[in-house]
Amino acid sequence: MLTQSDVERIAHLARLHIDERESKVFSDSLSQILALIEEMNAVDTSNIEPMAHPQDVGLRLRKDAVTETDRRTEFQEIAPATENGLYVVPKVVE
Repeated sequence: MLTQSDVERIAHLARLHIDERESKVFSDSLSQILALIEEMNAVDTSNIEPMAHPQDVGLRLRKDAVTETDRRTEFQEIAPATENGLYVVPKVVE
């Protein structure tokens, strides 16, 4: 269980200003969260296989087909500046 002084020290390290009333509230809340984490850590998960998703679903796949034509030349003709097929932009970092 976290004490009020623990919470005040954590707040100081995080550069947060909290008053005495807030430190009491945070102390209780954080202690409950840490108790829940300890409870979850106590559960034996050694025989549980990791899952990528909580439901047994797969991704819907679509046919890999070209849906638009290459208009690169068109777009580069109207660009302010291009060089070797690339767009030239102003330098922003010195």
